[in-house]
Amino acid sequence: MNTSFVLRNAKLITEEEIDIVIEHGKIIEIAHAGSGKGQKIHDCNGIYVSSGWIDLHVHAFPEVEPYGDEIDEIGIKTGVTTIVDAGSCGADRISDLVASKSQSKTNLFAFLNISRIGLKRTDELSDLEWINKRKIIESIREYKDTIVGLKARISKSVVGKNGIEPLRMAQKLSRESHLPLMVHIGSSPPVIEEVVSLLEKDDIITHFLNGKANNLFDKDGRPLQALTDAVERGVHLDVGHGTASFSFKVAEMAKRNNIKFHTISTDIYRMNRENGPVFNMAHTLTKFLYLGYPLEEVIAAVTSTPANWLKKPELGRIKTGDTANLSLFRVKKEPVTLTDSEKDKRIAKRKIEPMGVVVNGEIITY
Repeated sequence: MNTSFVLRNAKLITEEEIDIVIEHGKIIEIAHAGSGKGQKIHDCNGIYVSSGWIDLHVHAFPEVEPYGDEIDEIGIKTGVTTIVDAGSCGADRISDLVASKSQSKTNLFAFLNISRIGLKRTDELSDLEWINKRKIIESIREYKDTIVGLKARISKSVVGKNGIEPLRMAQKLSRESHLPLMVHIGSSPPVIEEVVSLLEKDDIITHFLNGKANNLFDKDGRPLQALTDAVERGVHLDVGHGTASFSFKVAEMAKRNNIKFHTISTDIYRMNRENGPVFNMAHTLTKFLYLGYPLEEVIAAVTSTPANWLKKPELGRIKTGDTANLSLFRVKKEPVTLTDSEKDKRIAKRKIEPMGVVVNGEIITY
């Protein structure tokens, strides 16, 4: 790593161009464009720079194939500096996930699956014996620097005959551990109103724009009362695109009704990275530009908003004294075909394209 370098003529989301001087891994100066001094100059030539992109929902544990991937393949190689594994591991394997951090450059945090087996099976909440309170508390205590919340997948194929009971158990564990919940929603039972009514401030609904029958909008395209009530309580809405959980039509319903996403995440793993419809974070962000959201709002959903939810605001800002975690990208005027989880295709006129990252002070360009 160079002792010091300058990102010259880096363009902020506000369109202002600046120089960012980085030394020994930290941002030491934010200067007028063309004035920063360092041992090496990287001319961004008007490329956008933001704080490092944060993907709040990924699967970064290869051992649970097909629902896993390598950390850096879905992190720094795609413009993302911080990922949060969303319940790939429960108490049985969380130690292995944490150990893998040392072999990667991407910053990694995790939601602990309330089922001790994690995604070893995809019906991981069909047996309540797999929800082991003692092991969960021990894991949280041992890996407190990595675990940021608990994950519960509450849909028919996961819970089996247990219905809403795994979520009730998750809620008790959340309160006792003082950690929020990320809840996957999908096919019923349990019905969506019952799921959403149990969620509290700072809990996360992921896949909130899914197009399944048990979704958060009625047949006329209006948000369910349970959804608007949850938003008023401070429940956090996360995209969690995934293979089966993002619908353009539902996203358009949400926009018409001013139901705004808090965070845009991918739910990425090897299969939907290589074959789509996810591919990467930039491709997912492009879908929200297509939907008409301003660039500033789209980028905030992968920077300041998830950083604040994580209670790590330094990951979501560009500020002197902070460790340098930055994403470099451009918005290219070029037609691109976008496909949602329902195989609905749209043509966008521009796309977001990652150009590199600075991760913990190290610059990587593509």
